[in-house]
Amino acid sequence: MPQVDWLFLDMNAFFASCEQQLHPELRGRPVAVVPAMTDTTCCIAASYEARRYGVKTGTNVGQARRQCPGLVLVHGNHEDYIRLHHQILAAIETVLPIEKVHSIDEVACKLSPPDREVRRAIEVGEGAKRAIYEQVGEHLRCSVGLAPNKMLAKLASDLKKPNGLTVITREELPRRLYSLELQAFAGIGRNMERRLAERGVRTTRQLCALSRNDMIEIWGSCVGAAWWHALRGDDVVEQPTHRRTVGHSHVLPPELRTDEGARGVLVRLLHKAAARLRKMGYVARRIEFGVRYVGHGGVRGGKWQARSTLAQCGDTPTMLKALDTAWRMRGPDDRAATPLKVSLTLWKLEPAATTTLPLFVEDRQASQAARTMDAVNAVFGTGSMYFASMHETRNAAPLRIAFTNIPEIENAREY
Repeated sequence: MPQVDWLFLDMNAFFASCEQQLHPELRGRPVAVVPAMTDTTCCIAASYEARRYGVKTGTNVGQARRQCPGLVLVHGNHEDYIRLHHQILAAIETVLPIEKVHSIDEVACKLSPPDREVRRAIEVGEGAKRAIYEQVGEHLRCSVGLAPNKMLAKLASDLKKPNGLTVITREELPRRLYSLELQAFAGIGRNMERRLAERGVRTTRQLCALSRNDMIEIWGSCVGAAWWHALRGDDVVEQPTHRRTVGHSHVLPPELRTDEGARGVLVRLLHKAAARLRKMGYVARRIEFGVRYVGHGGVRGGKWQARSTLAQCGDTPTMLKALDTAWRMRGPDDRAATPLKVSLTLWKLEPAATTTLPLFVEDRQASQAARTMDAVNAVFGTGSMYFASMHETRNAAPLRIAFTNIPEIENAREY
């Protein structure tokens, strides 16, 4: 009798659906969630009513307005999305345990042996959907995929949206996959599709026909072997990953599109990134800053970038010094241009437990100051203590959800 081992649940148009759930006047209307009320930014979510007009995640807001004249723009409230996310997790847990939270709108569940027969698995999937509907909100729709492994369950969850349920069994493989485009698989983006095309692989049927060794060669690692097994329905054990970067970016509101405003928001992002780094238990060896301009040297879309080397750094003061040094070294064109977006990324991360203590007293004091600030914020609430350099922009760059790093409800307020 056919069986499935995994259930993958994907919330449909999550941010936009949250807004429609929380605000009845938006139900049935085309809605786009945006980071700022300006035509120069992009939509971060679109309701299914808006998608009928071609509006989707990443669509320029000005273009979206032209495509959909009745479009309602909503400024994203990420604290609401986090709160609903945790309510959804609790609702799902009343039906079956969650194996892994993949993002703000995706979870994977390993089915217990009694629930793996297809008919029973469908009942469990419908039960999870019903729990969200009844316990969280009737306008929060989701799609469910059931398959022998997690990769195929995720794929199945994308095949019927919104509010669908799709089953893929081992007995159907790989024929069931032949009609799908290569980019339907999570992990095959433009670069991988180009690499496959160089080997004459342009269809999923051709992909499934590759040998295990061919896939190892194309992927350049044992990841190719994992793909070979997954496409045949084998349940592949995920390898642990090492965190490589921590970063934040922010589209500036019109009132902060000045040289001083851009620097202030960069300081704000630096505080957030440094606090995240310490909470994760890492230090960084490199920091990169970026500003994208509306007009740079007469050319639209120009940018400034700089990087600084750090010595196993996890403290905010040292990173602020690196920003000040880089900021002073900008050229006259950078200072004169109108900033549109700022970004900051910490690179070359290492576990803090494996690093040595700073040699110099002033460096140890900076580390202690950062730990003290974190301890105060943990007791009195995030944002209770911060360095004076971010005071003027402490309310800028509001909470944004890193899709694979969802804050707890009590930590959802800003740094």
